[in-house]
Amino acid sequence: MRKQREALGMTLQALSEHAGVSVSMLSDIEREKKSPTLPVACRIAEALDTTLSRLLEERGEQDVIVIRQHERRVYRDPSGFERHLLSPAFPTRGVEWILNVVPPRGDSGWFPPHRPGVEEFVTVETGRIIAHIGDTQLELDTGDSLYFAADVPHRFSNPTDEACRYYLIIDSHGLRP
Repeated sequence: MRKQREALGMTLQALSEHAGVSVSMLSDIEREKKSPTLPVACRIAEALDTTLSRLLEERGEQDVIVIRQHERRVYRDPSGFERHLLSPAFPTRGVEWILNVVPPRGDSGWFPPHRPGVEEFVTVETGRIIAHIGDTQLELDTGDSLYFAADVPHRFSNPTDEACRYYLIIDSHGLRP
């Protein structure tokens, strides 16, 4: 986070204003004293004009990359929500492939709007989720898919007593690294 912030010439105060996160929390995150919730981490990434996956990924570009299951970047929110990055996060490419796991009766929290042009594609592998896209709520069952323009606040909640696993592709072509 610090590397991207400094590359943009942004102070902690400026990042705080853009992300809506306190300076002290940002400082603690940069010093690895605290871990933000997933929605807060995504707000920080948006304020830094990048994606969460790109902030977490340090791998250089190669023609062929294998990501072993035990090598995946996994972000575990204190709520129990898990985000498994299945693809490399290259600064010059704009597609991320993610497996999200929502615990029983769990919730992703609200994700901030992405920049115009960012699209998300969702397919439910197991379970059921309710996709909250702006003011719209859509229930998705195992095997169902969803596409939406992700420039609105959105979140995913699990109304059942079983964990839900869904795949997410974020297409953010055009965002700067």
